[in-house]
Amino acid sequence: MIFNEELRGQATLVLAACRDKGLQLATVESCTGGLIIGLLTDIAGASDVIERGFITYSNEAKRQMLNVSETLLECFGAVSEEVAHAMAEGAINNSYAQIAVSTTGIAGPGGGNKIKPVGLVHIAVAREHYQTLHERYIFTGDRQGIRDQAVVASIALLIRMLEK
Repeated sequence: MIFNEELRGQATLVLAACRDKGLQLATVESCTGGLIIGLLTDIAGASDVIERGFITYSNEAKRQMLNVSETLLECFGAVSEEVAHAMAEGAINNSYAQIAVSTTGIAGPGGGNKIKPVGLVHIAVAREHYQTLHERYIFTGDRQGIRDQAVVASIALLIRMLEK
């Protein structure tokens, strides 16, 4: 993903809002594989806001690093609202961050089915003392396009949470 100026501007807003509110930020990425943290850390001065980034591509990583329960993974699957919530909340509970964004989805080209098609992405933003926000998307395009759209949507959801 090449970060365009509009997206870099939105990411800069996220960092500034976190800075203004005294919040440390964590990212938890499955289908985006580090693209969100890459965007944020591409901006000078991000180190005073970014606490850490988790890449939890496997279910085992979700369990070990974030304490996502086996029951959630078995009942709802890794690509679900419930797991997206658990990932974001787990990042806060397993770091010094007070706000976290998570992505889990099917970027393709394979791996989808009728119930969970390629392009399905769940994004959650957890923040201490606030209700976790969640958005479900079905993006179109190739693997990179789906991942890029998930990054844009993640930054937008972070901004929405930070406006509270």
